[in-house]
Amino acid sequence: MWAQAAAETTTEPGEAQTVVVTGVKASLIKSLAVKRINDQVVESVVAEDIGKLPDNNVVEALQRVTGIQVTNRAGGEVGALSIRGLPDVQTTWNGRNIFTASGTQVALQDIPSTLVRQIDVYKTRDASQLETGIAGQIDVKSLRPFDFKGPQVSLTARGTYLDPAEKWNPQVSAMFSNRWETGIGEVGALLNLAGTKTKYRNESVTPGAMVPFTSPNAAEVPPGYTPLQRITDNNIWPAGTRTGLPMAAGSTLNFNGQAYPYYLARDAIFQSDVQGERERPAANIALQWKPNSDAVYTFETMYNGYRDKAFNQLLFSFVDWWGDLGSNPAGTITTFPGTNVIKTRTVNNVYGFNSGDYTTSKTDTFVYALNGKWDIGDRLKLDGDLSYQTSEFDTQFTATRIDRVAPSINVDFNAGGDTAFSFNNNADLTDPSKWNVAEFYDNANRNKGSAATASLSGVFDAGWGALQTLQFGMRHDVRKASEANRTQSAFLGRNLASLGPEYSITNANFGKDISDVPRAWVEPNAYYIRDHIDDWRKLYNSVNSNFLTTDQLRLQKTFEIEEKTSNLYLMGNFQSELFGNRLRANVGVRYTKVDTDMVFYKVDATTKAVTASGADKSTKKFLPSLTLTYDAAKDVVTRFNFGKTLRRPNFGDLNPVLQLADDVSRVGYGSGTGGNPDLKPTLSTNFDLTGEWYFQKDSALYGTVFKRKIDGLVVPLRRRIHVDPADDPFRDSTSGGDHTNGYDYVINSPVNASDGTIKGIELGLIYFPKWLPRPLEGLGFQGSFTRLSSSQNVPEANNAGEIIAQLETPFFGVSDRSYNATLAYEKGPVSARLSYVWRSAFLAANEAALFANPIGIWRQPEKSVDMQISYKVNDRMSVDVGAINLTNEMQRQYYHFGNAGNEQLTNFGTVQVGRSVSVAMRWKM
Repeated sequence: MWAQAAAETTTEPGEAQTVVVTGVKASLIKSLAVKRINDQVVESVVAEDIGKLPDNNVVEALQRVTGIQVTNRAGGEVGALSIRGLPDVQTTWNGRNIFTASGTQVALQDIPSTLVRQIDVYKTRDASQLETGIAGQIDVKSLRPFDFKGPQVSLTARGTYLDPAEKWNPQVSAMFSNRWETGIGEVGALLNLAGTKTKYRNESVTPGAMVPFTSPNAAEVPPGYTPLQRITDNNIWPAGTRTGLPMAAGSTLNFNGQAYPYYLARDAIFQSDVQGERERPAANIALQWKPNSDAVYTFETMYNGYRDKAFNQLLFSFVDWWGDLGSNPAGTITTFPGTNVIKTRTVNNVYGFNSGDYTTSKTDTFVYALNGKWDIGDRLKLDGDLSYQTSEFDTQFTATRIDRVAPSINVDFNAGGDTAFSFNNNADLTDPSKWNVAEFYDNANRNKGSAATASLSGVFDAGWGALQTLQFGMRHDVRKASEANRTQSAFLGRNLASLGPEYSITNANFGKDISDVPRAWVEPNAYYIRDHIDDWRKLYNSVNSNFLTTDQLRLQKTFEIEEKTSNLYLMGNFQSELFGNRLRANVGVRYTKVDTDMVFYKVDATTKAVTASGADKSTKKFLPSLTLTYDAAKDVVTRFNFGKTLRRPNFGDLNPVLQLADDVSRVGYGSGTGGNPDLKPTLSTNFDLTGEWYFQKDSALYGTVFKRKIDGLVVPLRRRIHVDPADDPFRDSTSGGDHTNGYDYVINSPVNASDGTIKGIELGLIYFPKWLPRPLEGLGFQGSFTRLSSSQNVPEANNAGEIIAQLETPFFGVSDRSYNATLAYEKGPVSARLSYVWRSAFLAANEAALFANPIGIWRQPEKSVDMQISYKVNDRMSVDVGAINLTNEMQRQYYHFGNAGNEQLTNFGTVQVGRSVSVAMRWKM
């Protein structure tokens, strides 16, 4: 345990890191050392040199860690991370909880890799660590001046080429550090700066959800219907069932007691071309003072910024029209063999719209911390920490729709894995005179968060027989969060060309690696509209006096929350022998008490009056932990871990105010969400058994068997409600039906209504052979394999909100298998790695319960081939070349549940991930 405590302590003068970590091999050796000395199950990524993690940001650097799965790659970076299949990760910076705005986690991709010296992934926790994050904890460690023996300067410049954006993007960083002997003791100062700018492009093509149609053969059409007419009556077919409607050829529905065959096809086809620019400024300052050999003080502050401007050019067309089909409706479709699922179809006089969606986002996060470490005599060490952080996220969203009725469209819903389509004349897509300016959506959000935290912990060298040390501590945290928003929309009804050429913009070269789809289309120029937003709002106000102009707009708070958390912990570290080998035990308990004060705000849609309602709640938990570590042989370590962790509800999930969405799919009712202030924490009971064999100084084989039993999972529960006209934000809308007498909405609300289990095995190997011939000396292997099994019950409700069944389903985001394999090479001035990361198919989400397809949305297996080569020019300078997704893999989805649905029949969308290539130069002194 003393080794672990030392690893967490600032390096003392004279003890500054004696092993200079440079290169792939040295980085892996250091990660094994961290793993071996720690009581918990830990995986680490250690910088190969000052400011040199192997990837551009923290999330990218973690994708090769055993048990970590990443996904949602877009814009040149990974967007989501999970540990052993669970996304609920406790994020910390130098051991302190950090977050973004009103959320409970920090966006780890916002942390540049050049500001990081080490990342530790804790898959288990003891009583001394934060209790939240049932997936685990990711602790990002930054550099401090006492990490070095003397002055240090490091400069890095990187250029990254992103495809399909076809742009070079800069990343620069600089680190300055020194330490001095003074009359008041030793002092040190460090400044670390980083900045990135990324121009990206995300391209996707997606077929809509499935809905039933009557037969194309007039003799098989029920009375009152026409051939290939969409069947909208939910009394005839049940929407949103688990497996959807049967897909076998000849399947029938009951029309007034008579069976008639039906066909399944998509309701729409759409593609998205997102072109954006992202900036991330970041800074870290650390000041250290050692007045004597018994005390070290550290002040550090961190700033992370995020700026994003994204223009989403959306092309959307309905393909569920049943009108002008000519004299031979059957000739307008083909089906997949042996099924009633339409593969290709031609639709005449089809309605569609383009939408120019422009989103600007801004985040500023500041953390300030003061830490003191003291040696009180020979037996007591104390650690005191004060920190304060603020984080604010602001976003504005504007979207202008243009619409038209196209003479015809031809669609192939699966042309070699992707959807393909074309109009009678694709040239009309780029002609502004063919388009009418319709709705304008004007929204904004502001999310804010802050936290003030004080903690004091200590280690007492007890030496009472088997009890070696006692650890104790207390922590008090006051967290505040608030959210505010505004939303409005209106309809214009003007020809796009009549507004002038500055209001139009056309993209080009869309989806070159995707199937045969339109490569260009016109949109309202969102850049120009945002730059002249006052005039644009006045234009819509001229046709709808309820639409507010810029001087009238105000953000309205939706909730304010203050959460006070108090923690106490006590932990004993024991040591004895078993069969002549060392046995250690870590036994502890953590007490946590959380008091939450909540205020929610609701705005009356007619009078604009604001009403506030409050709620208070308090929870208390004792969370035990136990770790047994047994050195079964000289280089063999085994561990057993038991503990309990929590997932507290997201603040936004506590807000009961309804957020309603219009009936864009024309199913007869809208949708919406609303929170639940009565949500309770989710509790996870965790078991881990590990074995590690360090058969060489630089090599190890290790494995883990684990289980998480999770109670009180938060899942959405749907119910159908009727909203009065005065409270209906879409009462003036014409797209979703008649709202005169109010309107129905299906609402999803979170509830603690599910329990689940996730279990699995992990295997990892780091091996640098000693027997290789001279040309291959320095070649090594890093690899891991994870097998997961998950299950949870999800309640299903009828439209009245009554639970009528329990659905057994895997956890979202869990691949049952994943692995990575990396070849590493280190010899002389050359350092290189070539890695392959793969994960099996997984359930990403559930479709809205409005359609006839299987309810699960699954991702096809995902993989990436990456490489990096570094050349050390001299002791001060090195050059790196790297690449990600060399094989240009796509991201694809499909509908599936049980035996229903597959990649061919029910494919659902293709995303062009793209590849990237980077060149970097590093200089240090």
